[in-house]
Amino acid sequence: MEEEAHGAGAQSAGEYVNHHLTNLQVCRIDGEWVWNDCEAGLWSMNVINVDSMLVAILLGVGFLYLFRKVARTATTGRPGKLQTAIELIVGFVDGSVRDAFQGRNKLIAPLSLTIFIWVFLMNLMDLIPVDWLPLVAASVGVEYLKVVPTTDPNVTFAMSLSVFVLVIYYSIKIKGVGGFTKELTMHPFPPPTRGLGLLVAPLFIAFNFILEGVSLLSKPLSLSLRLFGNMYAGELIFILIALLGVYQLPLHFGWAVFHILVITLQAFIFMVLTIVYLSQAHDHAH
Repeated sequence: MEEEAHGAGAQSAGEYVNHHLTNLQVCRIDGEWVWNDCEAGLWSMNVINVDSMLVAILLGVGFLYLFRKVARTATTGRPGKLQTAIELIVGFVDGSVRDAFQGRNKLIAPLSLTIFIWVFLMNLMDLIPVDWLPLVAASVGVEYLKVVPTTDPNVTFAMSLSVFVLVIYYSIKIKGVGGFTKELTMHPFPPPTRGLGLLVAPLFIAFNFILEGVSLLSKPLSLSLRLFGNMYAGELIFILIALLGVYQLPLHFGWAVFHILVITLQAFIFMVLTIVYLSQAHDHAH
């Protein structure tokens, strides 16, 4: 069955799945750069997933170019279809920011728009049939190619860390070091401030710090793992469907239609959680 679908009779189903889930990697071993001979762990700083980085950068540059071009040629008369679509997206994101963000910051709206469009475009690559681009890459000597950057935890975690850095920055900028420290140590259980209760106040502070610390650190983890998990599962299902050969078409079409909702929803969730986390960072009462 797989020979019919892929013309690779020597390749088992397991090998086919493993091949499509392997990134094009480069790493430095014994002072030399080598391709796809990297035995380091998933999170190693010595390994670069070239395909994830290249596709993400190309999509980001393409998105910026397109939106800049439309912005420069925008008309107040009868707009074209592309301008209308982009205006609808901008209005949607602007409405989401107004609903979820309670502070005042000129960065939040453009940041939210960038996150939503960029994540959506990276997710959208999952709708390309799984064999098309890898076959094109193989024809020019590239053995491995994964074209959905959001199925790479390194990409999703890097984006979530960027949001996390902004959360810490604005928490300290808006509330001050003292206010941010108080937020981590005085909530959710205010320690006693008088009498014998002062003896157990350090225990309250330590307990609060552990709870709030876990809550704070869970933000980048929840952002990255939610996006990665959903997109990785979707990609895996597409690969398994492809094993059916010519019989894959009805299932592929049905899953692709459903997956359009998934890729849009995951981009929206990543954007909304970013807005909520930054709103909390601006909230003095939080």
